[in-house]
Amino acid sequence: MASETGIALRWLTKEAAMPVGVTWGIPWREGELQREEPLRLNSLDGNQAIPLQSWPTAFWPDGSVKWSAHAAANLQGAADGYSVDKGKGPASEHRVVVTETDDTITLNTGIVICTLGKRGQLLRSITRHGAEICSGGDLICLKENVSDVSGIRTVREEAFESRIYQAVIEQQGPVRAVVKLDGRQRAMEGTREWLPFSLRLYVYAGMDSIRLVHTFHYDGNPHEDSLQGLGIRFIVPMRGAHYNRHVRFAGDRGCFSESPKTLHTRRTKGKYRELFERQTRGEAVSFDAQEDAYFLGLLDDSATWGSFKLVQDSSEHYRLWKRTQAGCSWVKIADGRRAGGLGYVGGEGGGLAAGLRNFWQKHPSGFEVHGTAETEAAFTVWFWSPDGGPMDLRHYDTQTHVESSYEGAEELRATPYGIANTSEMTLWCTKETPDDDLLRCMQEQSQSPSLLVCEPAYYHRSRAFGYWSLPDRSSAIKQQLENRLDGIITFYQEETEQRKWYGFWDYGDYMHSYDPVRHVWNYDLGGCAWQNTELAPNMWLWTQFLRTGRADIFRMAEAMTRHTSEVDVYHFGEYAGLGSRHNVVHWGCGCKEARIAMAGLHRYYYYLTVDERLGDMMNEVRDSDYTTVNIDPMRAYFPKDEHPTHVRVGPDWAAFSSNWMTRWERFEDTAYRDKILVGIASIKRAKYRLISGPTYGYDPKTGVLSPMGDDNWGRHLAISMGAPQVWFELAAMLKDQEWEDMLAEFGVYYNLSQEDKDKLTNGSINTNHFEHPVLSAAIAAYGAYYRKDEETARTCWSILLANPFALVDLQKEAALVTHIDTLKEIDWINTNEAAQWSLNTMIALEFIADFLPEP
Repeated sequence: MASETGIALRWLTKEAAMPVGVTWGIPWREGELQREEPLRLNSLDGNQAIPLQSWPTAFWPDGSVKWSAHAAANLQGAADGYSVDKGKGPASEHRVVVTETDDTITLNTGIVICTLGKRGQLLRSITRHGAEICSGGDLICLKENVSDVSGIRTVREEAFESRIYQAVIEQQGPVRAVVKLDGRQRAMEGTREWLPFSLRLYVYAGMDSIRLVHTFHYDGNPHEDSLQGLGIRFIVPMRGAHYNRHVRFAGDRGCFSESPKTLHTRRTKGKYRELFERQTRGEAVSFDAQEDAYFLGLLDDSATWGSFKLVQDSSEHYRLWKRTQAGCSWVKIADGRRAGGLGYVGGEGGGLAAGLRNFWQKHPSGFEVHGTAETEAAFTVWFWSPDGGPMDLRHYDTQTHVESSYEGAEELRATPYGIANTSEMTLWCTKETPDDDLLRCMQEQSQSPSLLVCEPAYYHRSRAFGYWSLPDRSSAIKQQLENRLDGIITFYQEETEQRKWYGFWDYGDYMHSYDPVRHVWNYDLGGCAWQNTELAPNMWLWTQFLRTGRADIFRMAEAMTRHTSEVDVYHFGEYAGLGSRHNVVHWGCGCKEARIAMAGLHRYYYYLTVDERLGDMMNEVRDSDYTTVNIDPMRAYFPKDEHPTHVRVGPDWAAFSSNWMTRWERFEDTAYRDKILVGIASIKRAKYRLISGPTYGYDPKTGVLSPMGDDNWGRHLAISMGAPQVWFELAAMLKDQEWEDMLAEFGVYYNLSQEDKDKLTNGSINTNHFEHPVLSAAIAAYGAYYRKDEETARTCWSILLANPFALVDLQKEAALVTHIDTLKEIDWINTNEAAQWSLNTMIALEFIADFLPEP
């Protein structure tokens, strides 16, 4: 909590087992922190003051800080956590020094110096205390060229490497520095350039690690341009005798630890067995030329292994190989299930370790090392391993299936052009070969990066992301609801594992609804397959994290955010700023909508972790309303007329307003605030305010919504795609009582009978256009609270408590499929309602818990 002792922080998971650099965010109530006020970081026991770098990431309308960001370096241990207080803290012993020339940007942490190219090659070198650890690095890709000539299909592999066209220093320390490189992949033979990418590098003062966040965008033709491999390749100097060079790969049962010249021979006994054991541990070994002449002769005769690779070809399998040289066979080393996602290569004087996050979850991934017996080794981290087969981004059919399969539009707009995917990795520049304990720490840190978070009570007090409740089990009915909320989370955790919802393009998403006949989710049924943010599952997961502080839920929400903000969204092209509705293929549905890409779904992750890539994405969508002129969201129902386009107040305008609110709070850009105000003023002028519509004519240049009648479409989409959550938070910024009253009025009105509706709107609005009452619970609870309306509150609870998700313990309900004794299922499950019931219940518990019925 915020108190005289400051804001308490704790590790999201366990305390860091090795020194780490950490960046995190803290919310503030309006007027609580001014932008010029300094902050300091202390251990909770008060024995340690830590250098802190702070900056604002969002502002309240009065200019005070809404969200602040913080960075600290070399944090380790401190299981009791830390606190942030107002006041000036100590200066850092080490400072990140950033130097820029016409050609390069250099980052000096005091331990390592990383030199980046501003044009051409992206990484020039990394040194540690003067010793070169890496002498170059480039993003690489392999493309499969497919052509059909006279019915004969030919395939040719084409290599590309990265070329940088823009380099920007985004932050210069003293504790943390960030550089963003933008470029494209250029053919090594020819002139073609494609796959625009951004690569951010993060360094912290006094640390030997470098964090990388790589995003690539697809701009090819999926019928011709199939990616065969995508990764980043580092050149690592190899010093010393071959037997003092080492390769490490983290597996699932320990670490593969070998040298290109292993000391294992037929005669490896006694003294040499002991030396072999030391070598395998990574220790430097030495020999006496005369005393050990015979054994050295055996080593000269033994094979030298120049290449090693690990490929995670599915979530359930990886394989290790090694090879002596090109032209010779690969020798299988071992198979396993889920590799640890860490590799290392180096020699005397140190080397480079690389951890690729979500390694097995985002298969096919891999590590590959060549040249370990040469003066330099090539160490490749594959985001998409070429051993995993080509990346197929084509649609699953050549036509749509609207009626039979719930696809959203007759037009076939299934294109991956403009989608993206982001990979995260960490490098460590070591002075010697890491031992098993250090490798284990690196692996844990790369897969689950350390993060500091506030306590749920503090998030609640500061109204982070609007209104939601803290867990309360003080009565039998409240305990039942909390158990159900936890049970739904558990179900999706288990289902992700049971159904293997993993893969480079899929990890983080859930399926939409279930097929009880085949005992599978509707993976092949049009709009019933991947969820693609339908009914705001992101908000469900993030809200459940905020109120519980549970690390496992954070990781679920993080994975979903990373996926949905990249794969389901168009970042450029015809549909820029929009996303694809749910489908068999993530980008397959003909409905391209603003609600999928809206900032309101993704800003949780940005403010909690200060992830600059999410910042880019939220910036991209700020003008998504202009894209709807070319693809009218209501084109199938409203013919072209005097209006540039047609939008629903929700989810379309609600999505726009979330983008504009985010732009306004982040950059104090009042032009976007004014666009919100124009829209609200338009809704106020409608005959029945928010109840009218919901479809309007819309002009993105002016922001004006033009009424097209009081009852022209269903209302359930207006309040099930995140609109209430965005509008509640917006109300706290605008302080417009009429806007708040409009929200409350709509919430109270939604579930009235036709007779009661007619009394208020003169029979002009049909109650059949207010479907799926469970979707309305959040805004209905707000209306009941705002208007002190007991009847609406009790109606709201009757809806929520009668829902299967309130009545059923999913773990007890799950039944074994008779012919598959390890498969459990809930045959009526659907993610739409799981997300909305959970989200709305958490909000209703905040507004109207006093009206819960007695058991």
